[in-house]
Amino acid sequence: MIIVYAIASEEFNYIYVGQTQDLENRLKRHNKGWEATTKSYRPFRLIFTEECSNRKEARIREKYWKSGTGKEKLRSLRDQP
Repeated sequence: MIIVYAIASEEFNYIYVGQTQDLENRLKRHNKGWEATTKSYRPFRLIFTEECSNRKEARIREKYWKSGTGKEKLRSLRDQP
């Protein structure tokens, strides 16, 4: 099982979308600054997850969430109280 996830920076207007098999470890890596792409936007909170059965399906879903429509939906999730 592959998990497509989205995290939002708590201090900046930044949303990152990725995929992993170990979500807990991946979130720790983002928040500890071990990932170059997200290091300067820490700390993060998880705003979305979606389970996929394989990498191909996960890549398709990841691309959707990175698109304009997908990012807009993620922004609305992030901005909910």
